[in-house]
Amino acid sequence: MTETEAGAVGIKVWSDYVCPFCMLAEGPLHEATRDLDVDIEWMPFELRPHPTPTLRPEDEYLPEIWARSVYPMARRMKVDITLPTVSPQPYTRLAFEGYQYAAEHGKAAAYTPRVLRAFFQENRDIGQLDVLTDIASELGLDAAGFSEALTAGTYTDTHQEALRTAKAYRISVVPTLIIGERHRLEGVPTAAQIRKAVLDTQAEQAVARGTACGIDGC
Repeated sequence: MTETEAGAVGIKVWSDYVCPFCMLAEGPLHEATRDLDVDIEWMPFELRPHPTPTLRPEDEYLPEIWARSVYPMARRMKVDITLPTVSPQPYTRLAFEGYQYAAEHGKAAAYTPRVLRAFFQENRDIGQLDVLTDIASELGLDAAGFSEALTAGTYTDTHQEALRTAKAYRISVVPTLIIGERHRLEGVPTAAQIRKAVLDTQAEQAVARGTACGIDGC
């Protein structure tokens, strides 16, 4: 949504739980919006859906990209993050179905950051049901209900519909932020970039509501 009844600016954030840049984007997002009226919605995007092979930390690519890009950015941002040793890296479909459960039970905002921390700070295999159930329980969700729902595939269709939404928005990289349905930021944005997009959207919404004049008139 671009505007809630209260006038909040909608921010859709596409991420995948095995993308370190998605975790790094969380800080600027919250810094930019801490005093603004926003509605942040985490959106799923699987970088490597089954049966596409996932990456292995012992191969050359991951250590190289972490040394060249992830670790320098994390140091600048003062974020504690480490290349997980889980090999091969987990598929994230099950974790995303867990997100749908969390969203239905009022824990959407807490779930995605917690899963990212579990993988990148605690080296936990977030492709495993028991790990995800522990996270759900920690967030105050019903562990038995969560586990049963994921085992039964209760949220499989909901997740697949969310992936179709990603396709409709032409998402090809994560993180991708779409602010107010008009402003698109790909990669790890700065807090200033996010804040400008939110404030621009607020101004656009004021014009659309007829409570302000724009450069094209009233």
